[in-house]
Amino acid sequence: MSPEVLQKFFESLTGQIAILITLCITFFAILLNGRKEKADTRTLVVSAVLIALSIILNQITLFRMPQGGSITAFSMLPIVLCGYLYGPRRGVLSGICVGLLNLIFNPFVIHPLQLLLDYPIAFGALGFSGYLRHAKGGLIKGYLLGIFSRYVCSVISGIVFFGAYAPDGFNVVTWSIYYNLTYIAAEGALTLLVLASPSLREAIDRMK
Repeated sequence: MSPEVLQKFFESLTGQIAILITLCITFFAILLNGRKEKADTRTLVVSAVLIALSIILNQITLFRMPQGGSITAFSMLPIVLCGYLYGPRRGVLSGICVGLLNLIFNPFVIHPLQLLLDYPIAFGALGFSGYLRHAKGGLIKGYLLGIFSRYVCSVISGIVFFGAYAPDGFNVVTWSIYYNLTYIAAEGALTLLVLASPSLREAIDRMK
């Protein structure tokens, strides 16, 4: 399937309905409490709020990169928080929801694997923060793990699918490493400045 056909499909009503169905299934998976499969509506509500907050913050673009990617107003933080509060499983599922919603609002698809890497997998990887939720300084460490995991997905996507954009003097790997580091590291640094506030960290820990 050509990139043009894929792009038109995800811009079409049929494509958006397919994404919404997948989104509903993912929300249902968040509702279930792991192996016990017990409904947890409170977790679902908080997760939904964090997902919505991530989408809203993602619309506040501080700087947009020429070949995709942007520095936003802390849009990765809510999904990292979801993983930190409720564990990696729900963090990853919430990130997948954000990726699917971004696919509805801003689709850019040239290959099925690129779609997976740039949307559900990349945003889902932010939920890996949950693996460090019980570590000392787990919020900061979890945030760094989450954005690094997303960064790896973006680098792989850049190498495999967007190498044609590499400027003269850069090979594909070097260009993708530097290009994706530019905006992810910048937003990460701004977010870490916010998380440096002890009162904010205490408030988040009380929620946990």
